[in-house]
Amino acid sequence: MSPPFAAPTLRTPRLLLRGFVRADVEAFAAMEADPEVRRHRGGNVLDRQQAWTSLQLLLGQWPLRGYGMFALTDAEDGGFRGFAGVLHPADWPEPELAYSLARPFWGQGLAQEAATAVRDWAFAEAGLPTLASFILPGNVPSQRLATRIGAVREGQVTVRGLVADRWVHPAPGHGVVV
Repeated sequence: MSPPFAAPTLRTPRLLLRGFVRADVEAFAAMEADPEVRRHRGGNVLDRQQAWTSLQLLLGQWPLRGYGMFALTDAEDGGFRGFAGVLHPADWPEPELAYSLARPFWGQGLAQEAATAVRDWAFAEAGLPTLASFILPGNVPSQRLATRIGAVREGQVTVRGLVADRWVHPAPGHGVVV
C-alpha cells in the first residue's frame, strides 16, 4: 500500500498554500458558518459538523484526483485566511478553480494572488487541460477577479441545482481558445 497523497505547497508573496491540517478546522468551520462568506456559494451556512464533513470531502480529492483544495495561510504568521484550489467532486462538470476567504481578509487582493497561483499550478504541475470557475450571476467580486486573471465567460452551467456562469481560464501564456 502506498502512503497517503500529500498536497504540494505553493508560495506567493503573502500566502502559503498548503494541505489542510487539524489546526485549520476551527477557523475553517467559523468561515463556513458566516452567512456573508457562504452567500455566493449556495447560501447555506455550515455548522461545525457539516464543515468537518465538507473538509473531509475536499481532502479526499488529493488521493483520488491528484489535485484539490489548499488551505490559504499567511506566509509570515501562518494564520488561516481561507482556501483555494481545484474543486472537482464526482458530480461536477469539470475541474473548477475555486476560492473563498474569511471575511476579515476580503478586499486585500489575496483571492487574486491565490487563484493565480492555483491556476498556474493546475496547468503546469497537475496537467489539467481545462479549468473553469462556476460563478453565481450576482457574485460581482468573483466575476471581476476572474476577468483580472484572464478568464472569459462562456455560457452557463447548472451545478447541484444552481445556475452559474462558466468562466474559462486559459493556460498562462496561451490566451483563450474558443
